[in-house]
Formats: sequence, C-alpha cells, structure tokens
Amino acid sequence: MTDVRKLFLIAVAALGLGVSPEASAATTIGVSYQPALYWSLPYFIASKMGWWQQMDLAPNFSTFPAGAPQVAAAPSKSWDVGGTGSAPAVLGAARFNILTIGITNDESAANVVMARADDAAGILKDPQSLKGKQLLVSTNSTGEYAALGCLRKWGLQRTDVQEVNLQQPQIISAFSSGDGTLAGVWAPNDYTLEDRAGAKIICTGKDAGIAVPGTLIVRADYAKSNPAEVSRYLAVYLRSVAWERKHRQETIDLMREFYQQGGVTIPDKYLAQEIDTRPTFILDEQLKIMARNGGASTVDGWYEKLGDYLKSTGTVSDPPSPSAYITDQYLKMVDADPKLKAFANGD
Repeated sequence: MTDVRKLFLIAVAALGLGVSPEASAATTIGVSYQPALYWSLPYFIASKMGWWQQMDLAPNFSTFPAGAPQVAAAPSKSWDVGGTGSAPAVLGAARFNILTIGITNDESAANVVMARADDAAGILKDPQSLKGKQLLVSTNSTGEYAALGCLRKWGLQRTDVQEVNLQQPQIISAFSSGDGTLAGVWAPNDYTLEDRAGAKIICTGKDAGIAVPGTLIVRADYAKSNPAEVSRYLAVYLRSVAWERKHRQETIDLMREFYQQGGVTIPDKYLAQEIDTRPTFILDEQLKIMARNGGASTVDGWYEKLGDYLKSTGTVSDPPSPSAYITDQYLKMVDADPKLKAFANGD
C-alpha cells in the first residue's frame, strides 16, 4: 500500500466515514461517542495516528447528540464500545445491560452553574435571592447533578428555583437572549456562554463536592464474546491519553480541529482550559481508582452517589449497585499483557 493510500485511510477513519476494504483483516468494532467533547478527543487522535490499525481494530464510529439516545441504541447493537457521561452510564446499566470499564476524565470542574456577570456577586452574597428564579438546565444529566449540588451548597432546595428543562444548545440560545437567572451547563458550552452572554461561573460540581466522571462503556454481551477486542480498545484509548500528556500544543491543535468538525469553535485559551480543568487517567491511575481491594473502589463511591441522584429524579427507580456493572477486568487484561501495556502507556 502506498504512503498516500495509508494517509487517506487514516483520514477516512478520523472522520468516521466507515471501514475501507483494505482494513478487512482487522476486527471491526462499533465505537459510539458524542462529538466535540474533550473526552472523545482520544478517538480522533487515535485515528490520526493510526493506532486502531496497530491494534488490529477497524473502528466504525457512530455519534449521538447526548448520552440518553446513545445508551438507548445499545439493544440494536449499532455500537459495541464507547464513551459517555456518567449519568447515561448508570441509566445504561439499569436498562440496557451496559458495563462501565474505565473513566474518560474527571468533569467535576467542567459541570457548572453560570450567572450573568452583573448578577454574579449579588447571588453569591445572598443565594436566597435565587428563590423563585429560573434555572435553565438539562434534566437527568450531570449538569443538573452538579447544579443541585450547588443549590445545596447555598442552602437551597430544588423546589426553591424554577427548573426549565432545555438541551444545552437551547440553554445557550435562551440565556444569551436574556432568559433565566442561572444556567447549568458543561464544557465547552460554558465557554460559549462566557463569550456570547458575558456569563460567569459561580459554582462548579467540584465546588459543591460533586464527583462527575466520564465513562468508558461496553455492551455486556459484546464484552462477554469479545474480551480481547475490548482490551485492545482500552489500550488504544489509553495510548491517546498518555500521548496528550506529553504533547500539549499538538493536543490543542487537534482539539481545535476536532471541535470545529463538531460545529464548536472556541478560542485557544478555552482549549487549554479543557486540559487544565479536566484530569484524565492513564493505565496505572485507572487501575488505582477502580481497585476494590476488599471494599468499594473510588469509582464505586462516585457512581453510588450518582445513582442516588438518578433515583431522586425518578430516572432510575432502583439503581444497580456499582459492583454489578463497573468492572476493571479489561483494564487488568491490558496490564497483564506486556504488549498491550506498553502500547497503552505509549512506551
């Protein structure tokens, strides 16, 4: 195969346009994600670098506007593995037999409550002034989860404000037009609101003590039948994460390209902020936070509280125990295989 042909195939994979005939020797794997998000950037990087092919995988990408329709598509087997938010991961475990097999990033500081700059100081001085005011938020989401944590931090209850359920683009449009007193959004939507409406972050999930992880997922039936492919998928993702840490400017350049493909254009200062405010986890760090060691893991604790939130909203009547759907089995497979481990670590 000529070098030009190889570059063409890599570009096709990067754009999610399907699998070429020459990739037929590799195993096709359906990879689902939401575009123009920091945690999905590793898929783009891996495609650019040809790392899928090095693991004998041919990704067939499918994108979704949000986590709920993504996990709801699992029974159709339109995808095998992917990344999503933590709230959809719990919903997917409860309804669609989806496993959590890793963490994409810590989004606690990236799920925020924003106010207009002129209102911010007054709200923080007297949070009780928010009673009866509108909170624009996407319900049953990590954005709402963080926002409710912020309300509690301020001594307020959910019923003290008027929740208006909107999707994130609608929140940006409505808040920019003068509607609502507060906006509950996640990155990169907060950057857009800051630019368009002069909005200011007045509380983050991290401020409120709310842990908001992103999630690597797999259909349980696929994992059972294809454990080797799942471990190789994790190795590809983790290699991208390891590469990002060593190549900051190149990561920003690729993030800009990836976001623009998804219709998101933001200044480079915000791209750098994505890196600085959203911790990621390489292989040994994944194993550490997922380890149970005779008791609940750090990740178990995060998802236990998230399950309580989803139960309180009525989204999931009986959330499954984290131990029922969170597993480090496939991370351990990567760690136990010298070739996979070296690949995942970028050695």
